[in-house]
Amino acid sequence: MKILVINGPNINMLGIREPDVYGKKSYADLLAFIRQSACGIGVDVDLFQSNNEGAIVDIIQWAYGKIDGIVINPAAYTHTSIAILDALKAVVIPAVEVHISDINNREEFRRHSYISPACLKTIAGKGFDGYKEAIEYLRKYITEAAGS
Repeated sequence: MKILVINGPNINMLGIREPDVYGKKSYADLLAFIRQSACGIGVDVDLFQSNNEGAIVDIIQWAYGKIDGIVINPAAYTHTSIAILDALKAVVIPAVEVHISDINNREEFRRHSYISPACLKTIAGKGFDGYKEAIEYLRKYITEAAGS
């Protein structure tokens, strides 16, 4: 099983950007955590990060026919990107939306996700553990769907 983990703008700045909101661990720490979490349950992961909306759309389209599931932290594009929503809807790959912080307890504009209608689930406010939960959820979902 192969899962693509997509991180949007400024996630590469973890540990530097607002550590009181996102924590002090770095982006490299996040990638290591994701790899370890996926390996522990027998899932292969491809990791991708971009600050550019078009690049995120491109990788979602690239995933069609190659990837079994998508974990996406669209970051700031959560609240603005119809293009990412449309790409996820187009490829019909099971997806889970993840946010390190709890977007529901932040500024008002962060409480609306354009992306969630194309996702099976949204996980927010669990830090790095949200990625692990998303990978585990997709593994179970995909395995059960294949069995039916």
